[in-house]
Amino acid sequence: MNDYLPFVSRILSVVKHTEIEYTFRLSYDGVVRPGQFFEVSIPKYGEAPISVSGIGDGWVELTIRRVGKVTNEVFEHYVGDTLLLRGPLGNGFALDLFQGKELLVVAGGTGAAPVRGVIQHFAEHPQDCKALTALVSFKKENEILFRDDFSRWSNTANILLTMTRQQESEKYLLGRVTNHIPNLQFENIKNAVAIVVGPADLMQSAVAELLKIGFQEKNIWISEERKMCCGLGKCGHCRVGKTYICLEGPVFNYTDGKMFLD
Repeated sequence: MNDYLPFVSRILSVVKHTEIEYTFRLSYDGVVRPGQFFEVSIPKYGEAPISVSGIGDGWVELTIRRVGKVTNEVFEHYVGDTLLLRGPLGNGFALDLFQGKELLVVAGGTGAAPVRGVIQHFAEHPQDCKALTALVSFKKENEILFRDDFSRWSNTANILLTMTRQQESEKYLLGRVTNHIPNLQFENIKNAVAIVVGPADLMQSAVAELLKIGFQEKNIWISEERKMCCGLGKCGHCRVGKTYICLEGPVFNYTDGKMFLD
């Protein structure tokens, strides 16, 4: 298979989360990991790297924010239409690294998309991990992604949603994720594992807080998916030193990935 050539994928369903964030379910047969990404392209408009937010039998889901030329045009395509894809690209999260552990997933905004598959797996297979906590921030209640999923997962996992730009809420926590990390409880924090994905400032501050409460660097994973561009290590957009993040990442253990945080 030529990694430079896209293939045709049919849109199976579309879920609207907010005015600018939709999840597209697209036909795809193959092995995919949470944290990997596809290049979505439209002739004459270009292509954009989009993280995998859902994986199923014969399909993948991509949660897309309408923020530019390519994604604006994607939003004109609906069920029955087709898009062009390249991928999956990148390395993704290896779920076996978290099995049998106390797992904490920290995410912010659309950073919830690449970790959705991880949360879903362990929420639906609670026997595979010792405990699962998801601490996810959104700006306001009307900007929550995967609302129904979080509600369902709360039956088997500790789901904590916090709003960063609301003054009050009866249903959710308030403030940044770093406000709530010190309140989390672990049986053995030295063996607990964490995934942190989101904007650069969230990732930096959340990891700093995790280290402060006793997490070990080797037990933290991050994703630098926002640095993606061509996905093939050719354009140089994601190069940091000698590392091409699209080839060696975007998922890194923090011991390696800390040098890539802005």
